[in-house]
Amino acid sequence: MAQAAVNGITIEFEEYGSGDPLLLVMGLGGQLTDWPPELIEHLVAAGFRVIAPDNRDIGLSTEMSGEGLARSAVVKAMVGRPVKAPYSLSDMASDAVGVLDHLGIDRAHVVGMSMGGMISQEIAIGWPDRVLSLTSIMSHTGDRRHGLAKPSLSWRITRLGDPDPSNPSSVVDNSMKIWQWISGPTYDEAVARQRIEAGVERSIRVQGTARQTAAIFASRDRTPLLASVKCPTLVVHGMVDPLVTPSGGRTTAKAVPGARLIEFPDMGHDLPTNRIPEIVEEIRRNADRA
Repeated sequence: MAQAAVNGITIEFEEYGSGDPLLLVMGLGGQLTDWPPELIEHLVAAGFRVIAPDNRDIGLSTEMSGEGLARSAVVKAMVGRPVKAPYSLSDMASDAVGVLDHLGIDRAHVVGMSMGGMISQEIAIGWPDRVLSLTSIMSHTGDRRHGLAKPSLSWRITRLGDPDPSNPSSVVDNSMKIWQWISGPTYDEAVARQRIEAGVERSIRVQGTARQTAAIFASRDRTPLLASVKCPTLVVHGMVDPLVTPSGGRTTAKAVPGARLIEFPDMGHDLPTNRIPEIVEEIRRNADRA
């Protein structure tokens, strides 16, 4: 793996393959190692040079400071309570662009998942000349009316609380429960446990996840700003996603002129292995429009 000095911090990243540069932006609390290997393999086979960074405050990138948003406060934030955050999604977008600068890449295809989709939207809004194409997966525009988590799921996550960062088993068990709740019908417990245990062994950043959560809830409504996005845009969403419900993807597609929306009936807030070839095919098709 490699590191880039960006915005006064260090961003860890990994590269795979060669060809058209494609930046993968991970979601809340996710590390670059959380991207399914099958996705990386198919993207490389499709002719992409894949750049996958750890977002700030997660994985092996710089750990930040300041108060985050604990899970016990998520429901309050969802009903409109003001949230303060140590940094913004736009700051995280700037980090991602900084990785491209570090690599000498002028323009790239940008693919983001969940919070990574929000960050990718910010890149397309703030740095339009750097984005060849945009793919927003299981995300929303931040308008606070669409894409909200199902209330029952929010309460379950709130009651679960934050894990004990000094106890790796607690972190694994906590994550396993959440992934089971948010995944679609193709959820594989053994695969999920293997991925989660590997991530916990690599890095535990409970407070980093809380600060990223704060950044999400403190973010602006990007809906009117997305009307200025000119690059080819693909929106992918699961029809049984309980964390970012399908209206999040639909409103994102409506907000970006000419965007293409793909919905999968067997996809929750996850990337089903059986759908990865089709998703990559759509990403390639969208990239070719650029």
